[in-house]
Amino acid sequence: MNPLYANLPTTIFEKMSALARETGAINLGQGFPDAGWPRDVLEAGARALTEGYNQYPPMPGIAALRQAVADHYRRHQGIDLDWQREITVTSGATEALAASILALVSPGDEVLMIQPMYDAYLPMVRQAGGVPKLIRLEPPEWRLTEAALAEAFTPRTRVVLLNNPLNPTATMFSDAELALLARFVVAHDAVVISDEVWEHVVFDGRAHSPIMAQPGMRERTVKIGSGGKIFSLTGWKVGWMCAAPKLTHALARAHQFLTFTTPPNLQAAVAYGLGKADDYFTTMRADFTRSRDRLASGLEAAGWKTLPSAGTYFLSVDLAATGIALDDVSFCDRLAREGDVVAIPVSAFYAETPVTSVVRFCFAKADTTIDAALERMARARSLFG
Repeated sequence: MNPLYANLPTTIFEKMSALARETGAINLGQGFPDAGWPRDVLEAGARALTEGYNQYPPMPGIAALRQAVADHYRRHQGIDLDWQREITVTSGATEALAASILALVSPGDEVLMIQPMYDAYLPMVRQAGGVPKLIRLEPPEWRLTEAALAEAFTPRTRVVLLNNPLNPTATMFSDAELALLARFVVAHDAVVISDEVWEHVVFDGRAHSPIMAQPGMRERTVKIGSGGKIFSLTGWKVGWMCAAPKLTHALARAHQFLTFTTPPNLQAAVAYGLGKADDYFTTMRADFTRSRDRLASGLEAAGWKTLPSAGTYFLSVDLAATGIALDDVSFCDRLAREGDVVAIPVSAFYAETPVTSVVRFCFAKADTTIDAALERMARARSLFG
């Protein structure tokens, strides 16, 4: 057995979801919506399944989806992509991450990762032979600093893994932070793999800024997107990689020996969805904003101190600010067993020196689910002093 995978623990998402099943607790841990997906996108997928082509689609993805991705980013983010030479469709963003890492990381290359981070990043980098270099962010601002970057970058730095908006912190890197990171990347002749799956799930009038648009970054960025996040259809697993032709050549070669293709009917449906009018995206963000505010106001009223949420499906509670000295893992276990609500300890997103005072809740749920969870959280407040 490969010891890297044989020795990995069960993911925190499965662990906490199993605890929810065991206890009957309301699961606000794993990040998936229980409503809100667009009916017309589902119907487009159904039509493509019953009336369309169901054999192997082209390895880079069907033309309609690659064109739709290029048109979408030109319209929404001002990025001009060549759909034939710069876009590769993948079976979800996680496959896009795997293909990117396998294509761009050679044994001994240093790979910068920003903690807290999605739990798949580290084992993928290690399997490719990369040497992890970790930058640690801290609450409540979770800011990226010049001092941290100067300490992390070395002559062996080849790849930076960026997640923006950032899960689990629900923050967005500012234009100043992106410009700072871009300057370091260009100076060290590195490449950024930019996981931007939450690019449309942003709130309060914010607009997503892709690092690809920063000076010097057009030729040294892999931009990863996800139809599942854009349309609240996380089970569809339709993603893509956008990069300059030289990078795309290597990315596509890695992709062809991972999944090779993605179901053509789902590709066709996402292509349809990406062309939807702006009001869909505006309404989607407004709906998630309302759910965020519903959870945040209810938690605050019950005595829990929340951190700001600028994007993603998530809202965090600051245990220390709430006056709770318990670490996040112990807190989440007790909350599930005695308070009947499941959350995720943010320390699970660190590989070293974790922050242990923050827990994450998912608000992408129906009002009835949020309200039931809030009733339990109000009762649970007394459990922790």
